[in-house]
Amino acid sequence: MTDALLAGTRVLVLGSEPAVRAGRVLCDLGAEVIRVAPSPDLLARRQSSFLAWTAGMTALTPGGDGAITTAHALAPTADVIIDTPRDRDSLVLDEQCAPKTNWIHITPFGMDGPRSSWIGSDLGVMASSGNMYSTGYQDRSPLRAVEPTSSAHVAGEAALAAIGALFSKRRQIADVSMQECVFVASMAAAGRYLREGNRGRRGGANIGRTREIWPTIDGFVSFGIRGGTARQASMRMITELVDNAGIDASALRQDWTSWSQNTASDQELRAMEDAVGAYFATRSMEELYDTACRTNLMLAPANSPREIYASAQLAAREFFGRVGEVERFPRSFVVARGTTSPGPRRAAAILEQAAFVEPRVGQAPSLPQSSTPVFSGVRILEFGSGAAGPIATRYFAEHGATVIRIESRTRPDFLRSMAVGPTNPHGLEGSDMYDALNCGKRNLSLNLKHPEAVAIVRRLVSEWADAVAENYAPRAMKGFGLDYDTLTKLRPDLVMISACLNGQTGPHKEYPGFGGQGSALAGWNWVTGWPDREPVGPFGTITDSLAPRYVASALAAGLLRRATTGMGCYLDVSQVETGAWALAPWLIDYDREGIIGMRNGNRSATAVPHGAFLCADEHQGTQTISDRWVAIACADDEQWKSLAVLIGVNDRSLDTVAARAERVDEVEDLVGAFTRNRTRLEVATTLQNLGIEAVPVADFADVHDDPQVAHRMHFIEHDHPFMGRGLYERNGIRYSDAPSGYTRAGPTIGQDNEWVLQGLLGLGVNDIAGLRSSGALE
Repeated sequence: MTDALLAGTRVLVLGSEPAVRAGRVLCDLGAEVIRVAPSPDLLARRQSSFLAWTAGMTALTPGGDGAITTAHALAPTADVIIDTPRDRDSLVLDEQCAPKTNWIHITPFGMDGPRSSWIGSDLGVMASSGNMYSTGYQDRSPLRAVEPTSSAHVAGEAALAAIGALFSKRRQIADVSMQECVFVASMAAAGRYLREGNRGRRGGANIGRTREIWPTIDGFVSFGIRGGTARQASMRMITELVDNAGIDASALRQDWTSWSQNTASDQELRAMEDAVGAYFATRSMEELYDTACRTNLMLAPANSPREIYASAQLAAREFFGRVGEVERFPRSFVVARGTTSPGPRRAAAILEQAAFVEPRVGQAPSLPQSSTPVFSGVRILEFGSGAAGPIATRYFAEHGATVIRIESRTRPDFLRSMAVGPTNPHGLEGSDMYDALNCGKRNLSLNLKHPEAVAIVRRLVSEWADAVAENYAPRAMKGFGLDYDTLTKLRPDLVMISACLNGQTGPHKEYPGFGGQGSALAGWNWVTGWPDREPVGPFGTITDSLAPRYVASALAAGLLRRATTGMGCYLDVSQVETGAWALAPWLIDYDREGIIGMRNGNRSATAVPHGAFLCADEHQGTQTISDRWVAIACADDEQWKSLAVLIGVNDRSLDTVAARAERVDEVEDLVGAFTRNRTRLEVATTLQNLGIEAVPVADFADVHDDPQVAHRMHFIEHDHPFMGRGLYERNGIRYSDAPSGYTRAGPTIGQDNEWVLQGLLGLGVNDIAGLRSSGALE
C-alpha cells in the first residue's frame, strides 16, 4: 500500500495485548507491522484476540531463545518499537540496541514513580482510574467491562504516541501510562474534583438524575430524559409517541425550549420516567430502533453481537469483511479518501524466523535535544460540540499544535448549555466539563449561517490551517459551504477529519445521538454490568472518550503523510464503528462459534479470584469515608497459593483455576473476609509485595491525591477567566525529547477573536466592527 497514510513505516511489536492492539491501529493506517513473541504465544490463549489484533501483521514466534535473537536483529530496522516492559508476556530489549529507533513503552502506571512497579491488568488499571468506582450500582461492588477496556483506550493513544514521535523527526522514548490514558474516559472528573468536590457515585441505569437504560420486551435501550437545544426535537418526539400509544403523556408536555433536568423536581422526573418506561416496556428493541431511525429519536438498542452483525448501517459502510478465516471481520476504524483505504486485507502471516525481513536502516534520526513539542507548528481548525470532538483535538493542543475552535454564541456548545442552572453563576462560561476538555485551545465566535463568517473560515483554511476537524452531523459542514470538496479547492493539501456517531455515509448517517447511544449501539453497554440487571456500560459513555483517541491517531497519520508527501486527504470516523472495532474479539467469538459474551460483573474465565472486594472505612480528619474497595486478581495458580497462605486458606482442592472457578462464590467470600477489616492500601501493598495484583479502587478524590499521578505531574494548574483556579489533566504520553502540557485554561466564547482576525488575517478595527455589526462575528 504505497499510498497508505503510514506507508514506508516499519513498526516492531514486542509486547502483550495492549502493545499488539496499538500495532493493529498502526497497521490499519498503513504501516508495516512485525510482531515477535515467544512460542507458545500467550496472546493466542484466546484465539479471537489473536485473530483480531494481529490481522495484517507479520507474526514471528521463534522457539527457545529465538524470540530475543530475532527481536535484536529487527530492532535497528524499525522506525518504532512498542513494548510492555512491566508485563511478563513482553520481550524486553535495551533501548541502546536500536539507538535511532523510537520506543513506545506501555505500562500500567508509568515507567517510574512510587507505583511504577505495581502489577496491573485491565482490572487494576480500571480500578486506579476512578472510572470503575463510578460504574455499576451503589449496592454492589464497582464494575469493569468483561472486555479489556483499558487496552481499548491505550491502543489509540499509544499509536498516537508513535505517530507523534515520527512527526517530531527526533528520536523519542515515549512513556505511556495506561492509568492516565483511562482518566479522560471519566470526562476529566478527577481534575474537576478541585471545583466540584464530586468523588463519584455509581448510578446504575441512570446518568445523573434520570434513567438512561430502559427494559423492553426483549432487551434494553438507551434513552435520556434531558433538556438542551440538541435534545429538544427528541423530547418532543417521545412525547408524541407516548401520547399516540394511549399512555398518559401529561408529565411530558413541557416547554422543551427552556426545560432542564437540572431544575426539574424529583417528582417531575419520576412521572416522566413512568410514562417513557411504560412505552418502552411494550415494544421490542428492533421496533424502537426502527422508530428512532425514522423519527430521529435519540434512542439506541443495547446491542449484542447478533444485532451488531445485523446492522444495515454497518453493512452499507462495509465495516465487516472476510479477513483470513473470519467471514465477518471488523476491518478498520477509519474510512479514507485521497489515500489507500485503511484496514487489514489478510490474517497474520505466522513465521518461525525473520530471514525474509528486508534489512534497512531505521528512519528516525538521532538529533540534539530539543524543547519543541512533537506537534509544534501544526494548525488545526475545529468545529462541533460535545466531548468526542474536543478530546481528539486536545491531544494536539497538549503537544504543541495551535487549535482554533469555531463556536457560536447564539448556538453554543451544548456542554456549556448543560451547565446553566441555579448553582452556576457564570452561565455559558461556567461549564467545568467544557473547560476541561478544551484547555489549551483558542476560540473564535462566528455565526456560520452568515456568509461573511463563512468567508472568514475559508480564509483561515486557505491561508493558515493544516487540518480541519469536525464532529457535526453529516449535512452540517456542507450546509455551511465548508465541506471537504469545497475546502480542498482553496487548500488542495488540506487534511480533514469528520467524526460523528455513525459516519458520513449509510442509511443511518443522519441518526442523532451522543455517547450514550454510541456505547449502546457498539456493544459496550452489553458487556458491562451484572447478568441479573440492566447493561450499564462504563461510566462516562465510553465512545465519547474511546473514539477521540482513534480520531487523533488518524488525523496525526494524515498530517504526517502531508508533511512527507505534500498530499492531503479526507478521513471519516464513526464513533459506533470505533467502539465495535475495539470489541473485535467479542464479535469474532460470535461469528466463529456463535458465542454471545455476556456481562458477568468482574469475574474472569482465566483468573480466580478476579474482582473488587470491600475494605474497611477510612478516616480523613473528622471525616469517615466508606464504600472502599480493592481490586484483586490471581493470574495463575502460584499467585493463588501465596494469597491462600496469607488469608489462612488451607484447601488444596482450590489449587487450580478450574476448581476455583467452580467454587467462585466461596473463593470470593474467603478473600472478602480478609479484606473487610483492612484498608485498601494495606491490602494492596501486602499483595503487591507478594507479586499479586491488588490495586485500591479509586474515586475521583483519590485520583486527585494519587502519589503516582502526582509524580507524573498529571495535573496542570491554570486560572479560568470566570471560574478561577482549575486543574487540567494531561493524557498518558510523556516523550523523552518533547515537552507537553497546556498554555491556558479552556477558552471563553470569542476570547481570541482579535488574535485571529487581527493577528492572523490582518483585519483592521473597522473591519472587525463591521463583522460584529452584521452579525457574522458574535
